[in-house]
Amino acid sequence: MVPARSAAGSLSRRAPQHTSLRLARLAGIATAAGLFSALFGVGGGTIVVPLLILWLGYGEREATGTSLAAIAIIAALGAGAHAFYGNVDPVAALVIGLPAVAGVLAGTALQQRISERAVAGGFAVLLVVSAGVLVL
Repeated sequence: MVPARSAAGSLSRRAPQHTSLRLARLAGIATAAGLFSALFGVGGGTIVVPLLILWLGYGEREATGTSLAAIAIIAALGAGAHAFYGNVDPVAALVIGLPAVAGVLAGTALQQRISERAVAGGFAVLLVVSAGVLVL
């Protein structure tokens, strides 16, 4: 196993992977995220984070940070495509987006203060509850 620096600067252990396999997995994750983002408005947290953890051995914090960086690109392109079809309400987007900045800052600060296991457990519970609500 090769030590790798996480986004927070801590060392994590990741199994060495062939570069082309790693790139192929990242491309698969990106494709799934884009598809789910365009179809359902989800992708980062529900697709990218679990796959970065399971397929590439990222820690929860590193996967979350990487996913958030990717979401900026995915969201911009998805919003642009939906705007082309007239599916964007700019006022609602601002009312949702601007206060969300405070949530992002608070959530990031909280995530740095609790264990990665607690973050993973909370995320798993959120996904299961969300799935249950969507099915009902």
